[in-house]
Amino acid sequence: MKLYRLLTGPDDSSFCHRVTEALNRGWQLHGAPTLTFDGERVIAGQAIVKEVEDDYTPELQLGVL
Repeated sequence: MKLYRLLTGPDDSSFCHRVTEALNRGWQLHGAPTLTFDGERVIAGQAIVKEVEDDYTPELQLGVL
C-alpha cells in the first residue's frame, strides 16, 4: 500500500530537518514543494509517499513509520 503525508511548517531549518528525517525513514518526495506567506512568515509544504506491505487502517500513525 502507498502512504501519503503532507509536511508543513515555517520555511526554516527545522522544516528541512523534518523532511530529511522522513526521507531517511524511507519516505520519498512526491511533487514539488509549495510555499505561501501567512502575513508574518513563509510556510513550506512538501508531499511525501511511502510503500509499505501492511494493510491500510485509519489508525495508522504515519509520523511513526
